[in-house]
Amino acid sequence: MSNVRLPLRALVPFAAGSVGMGIWVTVPGIFLLYFLTDILAVPPHVAGLALLLPNVADIVVHPWVGRISDAGLAGRGHRRRLMLAGCVVVLAFVAMFTVPSDLHGTTAAIWVAVALVAGNLLYSCYQVSYLATPADLGIGYHERTRLMGYRNVVITVSVLLAGVAAPAVAGDDPGVGDYTRMALLLGAVMLAAMLVGITGVARLNRAAPGTAAEPGHRGGLLVALRDRQFRVLTASYLTVAITMNLVLAAMPYFAEYVLGRSALTSVLIAAFMAPAVLTTPLWVLVARRFGKQRGLLAAQAVFVAGSLVLALGAEAGLPLLIAAVAMLGVAFAAMQLMPLSMVPDVIAAAGPAGTVSAGSYTGLWTAAEATGGAVGPYVYSICLAAGGFVASTAGEHTTQSSGAVAAVRYGFTLVPAVLMTIAIVLQRRYTLDKRANTAAPSADAREEALR
Repeated sequence: MSNVRLPLRALVPFAAGSVGMGIWVTVPGIFLLYFLTDILAVPPHVAGLALLLPNVADIVVHPWVGRISDAGLAGRGHRRRLMLAGCVVVLAFVAMFTVPSDLHGTTAAIWVAVALVAGNLLYSCYQVSYLATPADLGIGYHERTRLMGYRNVVITVSVLLAGVAAPAVAGDDPGVGDYTRMALLLGAVMLAAMLVGITGVARLNRAAPGTAAEPGHRGGLLVALRDRQFRVLTASYLTVAITMNLVLAAMPYFAEYVLGRSALTSVLIAAFMAPAVLTTPLWVLVARRFGKQRGLLAAQAVFVAGSLVLALGAEAGLPLLIAAVAMLGVAFAAMQLMPLSMVPDVIAAAGPAGTVSAGSYTGLWTAAEATGGAVGPYVYSICLAAGGFVASTAGEHTTQSSGAVAAVRYGFTLVPAVLMTIAIVLQRRYTLDKRANTAAPSADAREEALR
């Protein structure tokens, strides 16, 4: 196992690439469902489908992109050409929030869905190659955590800033034009950050080049799919991704219909993301002292506890609710850091076959992440529809029934608590961490990881 320590001149620009990724994940994740139901008058069940169906394609697209990325690495020695193509995602990002003025309801949902399909394809070109970088490098268990710690801090800061900036730029009582202005501004930031990230990947590859695969070893999706540790880790992460995307999509609704003030959306986002930024370095230390698996399980338990406190609703008082949201943010930091630094551990344990399949591993991983991004808001939209939530257009102030308000409340709290409990059960089946933490995997360990 390599003892190489990565230089800051490579770490910082690599991490900066996550700013663009954070904007793409955050703004649609938090605001797109709300944009559809409360700005474009799309019924909740239709809005949920408009976000779900485009992401179904990611199950196929991301692994396919992963194979292309692996082929690019084998042929050119790097993955950066595909990342550069992915920067075009900025155009799709702007298009999602630039809906023609004569479109409302289902037709508006179709427009957004088409833009989302294009955006997901382009984003995967960047994301899959970017996240394969730790597995491409000649670094060890703890240095992977350090690398992803830098990345995690930056993406969490970008999520925080994007989550606060987006509603501020859109303004109070925004219309479609205000959302378009917001998308143009954040899209420019996204593009600049992604280009810097490509520079960071190039510097990391020069600072710690990985070991080339031995002759005769072939990679591909089957190597990743046969890897038992990877399957378990991905299943748990998929459940976490569904949960976290549900929570993010639900925040504007919880602020407006449970707390009674839509302006509190920014407060909730800040209370969620600020602790995540501050505690990421602490989670890096936890991983070094106790291991990634233990840290992740502890964070998931904290998330469940915080969700149950939020279920008390406005009656609990705003300070307690903000503290509970902060608990979710602390847990979120670990649930981003630990799994992403475990994936290259799994790839390393798979030996040469894993080394040449890093793109396939990350393609499947990001497919799970994208699926979570689609299923989370869809689950919440089902909760809204079941409670009788009524959609509206910009400027309207619809009074929701008690059943709709209850759906807003418990869909944001109890449903995530149940989902995270399932994630804990799945995560406990992952057993590679103890071996990865103490020594380089032996041949027997590699065989066990692939069973």
